[in-house]
Amino acid sequence: MRILFYSIKDFEHPYLLEANKKNFPVKMTESALGTETASFAEGFTVVSIFTGDDASAPVIKKLKEVNVKYIAIRAAGYDNVDLQAAKENAIQVANAPAYSPYSIAEHALALLFAMNRKLILANDQVHHQNFKMNNLIGYDLHGKTVGIIGTGNIGGTLLKILNGFNCKLLAYDIRRNDDLVTNYNANYVSLEQLCRESDIISIHTPLNEQTKYLINKNLISIMKKGVMLINTGRGACVNTTDVLHYLESGHIGYFGADVYEKERGLFFHDWTGKALNDDLLKRLLMLPNVLITPHQAFATKEALGNIAETTFYNIECWAAGRCSDNELYKPAINYSSLSATNNL
Repeated sequence: MRILFYSIKDFEHPYLLEANKKNFPVKMTESALGTETASFAEGFTVVSIFTGDDASAPVIKKLKEVNVKYIAIRAAGYDNVDLQAAKENAIQVANAPAYSPYSIAEHALALLFAMNRKLILANDQVHHQNFKMNNLIGYDLHGKTVGIIGTGNIGGTLLKILNGFNCKLLAYDIRRNDDLVTNYNANYVSLEQLCRESDIISIHTPLNEQTKYLINKNLISIMKKGVMLINTGRGACVNTTDVLHYLESGHIGYFGADVYEKERGLFFHDWTGKALNDDLLKRLLMLPNVLITPHQAFATKEALGNIAETTFYNIECWAAGRCSDNELYKPAINYSSLSATNNL
């Protein structure tokens, strides 16, 4: 069971090496998976990928041609993987669905506080020996109405945290979480009501056909003037062009994001001193009420350890001829018949 890790970052190395308890043969590359790099997987049974990798249908086909059997995703999201193509090519796919909801929920809260209390601006001013505070006025979080779009593990965790600040909590999800209602004062409402009434809106949905550009000009136009919008879900859950328009008009008061719809090939790389050929992002970064972080919300010691352990758990299941709990589609194969051949 030889494993090729694509899109490896330096900070992942120690966690992955520690989690490889079975000492599987491993190769790591900084290159992202795509049509030009799929051939790197020749001779490997498993490839492991991250959010910036391309596992679309053409790439899946190329992986099949070099006899890859499994894809282990080092993340919860899998919108970059064509599951139907994987199924058609008999490539099993598993993710790391619950590595640490706290890491991302707490990062969303950090964005909220940093923007509200003007921490980036204050830090810059103080480092230039400017100790005035005329432009550093924020507001109490206590008593504010916060809308949480998506109340799964991450959104639900943030809602629980905000309950401790005595916020009025509005929730929207296709599945109602009764525990959040009973024990944490969540009030499930329509998406339109959430957008109309919230002072702060935080997005925690996966990216799919239903959630792409979920937040667009139609919903933004009914939000409160000065609303704070936070996105730590997926970049394309918001229409960035629409968000920029309403930021520049002053209707959106703050925009904080750890994700960006055009981040592939951009985030996780150092562009210092290089031309950034993305006018949309450049315009966003020029605004003082915008705070963007480079998809770092997941990056805590606890989360990185859990991701590595879950990734190797999935691989160990496959090597032993078992179905992982984290399979993203039900395999149409008999695992027990593979146990002998997979221990290679």
